[in-house]
Amino acid sequence: MIENLTKLLKLPKPNPPYRAQERAYLANKELKKLYPVAHCELIHQNPYQLLVATILSAQCTDARVNMVTPALFEKYPSPEQMAKADITELEQLIMSTGFYHNKAKAIKSCCQVLVEKFNGVVPNTMEELLQLPGVGRKTANVILSVAFRKPGLAVDTHVTRLSNRLGLTSSSNPLQIEADVCSILPDSEWGDFGLRLILHGRRVCHAKNPECTRCTLNYFCPYYLITGDKR
Repeated sequence: MIENLTKLLKLPKPNPPYRAQERAYLANKELKKLYPVAHCELIHQNPYQLLVATILSAQCTDARVNMVTPALFEKYPSPEQMAKADITELEQLIMSTGFYHNKAKAIKSCCQVLVEKFNGVVPNTMEELLQLPGVGRKTANVILSVAFRKPGLAVDTHVTRLSNRLGLTSSSNPLQIEADVCSILPDSEWGDFGLRLILHGRRVCHAKNPECTRCTLNYFCPYYLITGDKR
């Protein structure tokens, strides 16, 4: 990708012209230095809490979700109790996260299926997680990688942006991004790499006005090599 862009813009090729796999290795190495402990910023105590918090985090900040969940889990500490929740009361508790009608319906339905099909235990396979209402691949990968430490790359807006800027993919489709990135990293690295991309996206590689000049990934980043001197 970078070779095509440099040719189009008549810029000199970066030295050296790293391949996608090399950039993935370097990005993983640098991000480990910056964020030694890869962590999910959704506060949770168990897979059930992480599942609910992840559903709530759609189009909402983790910080806002973390403000809501203490009272939510105090009232509904288990899937069994959440499955029986009064939908109006549930909506009131999660209202500040946005889209609360849909989220309340998804959470209640999800917990009903958890109880009916999985005895109230959050499953630990992609196939089973996708049977839960409100759970797509992104949420399932969060549960797999964070709660169960199994291979999984959750593709959110930060992972999409950074994986494109770093030249690890040229796609905006989450499924294709997941496939592209996972194809060039060992599966043992997928989960933590995704978490570190998210942390870096929040702290440095912003959607608008990314802080490229202070980013330690800039020496191999196609986005910076092409736009760095022009912004």
